[in-house]
Amino acid sequence: MRSVRSKSAPLLYLVLGGLFLTALIACNLIANKFVSVDLGFKTFILSAGVLPYPITFLITDLLSELYGRKKTNQIVGIGFLCSAFVLLILWLGHLFPSIPGSPVSSDTYEQVFQNSFRVILSSMIAYLCAQFVDIRLYHFWKDLTKGRHLWLRNNFSTLLSQLLDTTLVILVLFYGSKSTSEMTDMIRDGWLFKALCALLDTAFLYLIVFFIRRHFGAQPHEDLQLNS
Repeated sequence: MRSVRSKSAPLLYLVLGGLFLTALIACNLIANKFVSVDLGFKTFILSAGVLPYPITFLITDLLSELYGRKKTNQIVGIGFLCSAFVLLILWLGHLFPSIPGSPVSSDTYEQVFQNSFRVILSSMIAYLCAQFVDIRLYHFWKDLTKGRHLWLRNNFSTLLSQLLDTTLVILVLFYGSKSTSEMTDMIRDGWLFKALCALLDTAFLYLIVFFIRRHFGAQPHEDLQLNS
């Protein structure tokens, strides 16, 4: 695999990595709230954390396409460490009681974050499995098609990995507290919503990859090099 060197390639890598980490942490922090999303043809019952989550898969596909498997895996690993650090921060906030007149009382804090440990833990387990599967499948299809058919590797890798992600999250969160049919419905709604997002983001992926490769003068079989 040939590489293209550019002084701005490391900056783009940092920007994409930063967006990925921001979306990932936001997913975990708002995951306790469940919402209904009406798209006209169907109303989805989802964790609010599902809403920004497809962005993480779009970014890992971008990173895989532009920088290769190794650099993408590094971002995924950093995301896992960041999630663990958020757990530590939430635990520290739990240890210290609120003072009189605090805008957020200890009871409010516990009500919002009492389930965050289990939510983030389940998300971390699912996240590691799904993201590494996504990256591996992406490069499998990329190698198999010799760099052609971007839509194929984008959708086939994301659809399968997000099914794994959704299933693991629901099982870890609700096994023993909800019925099998309830969990099945939640897995179905979560995955269908993510699948729709994955299909819709294909056009954006093509546009972004086209303009970035054009800017750097890179061919489809060339990765961007971080060392300028």
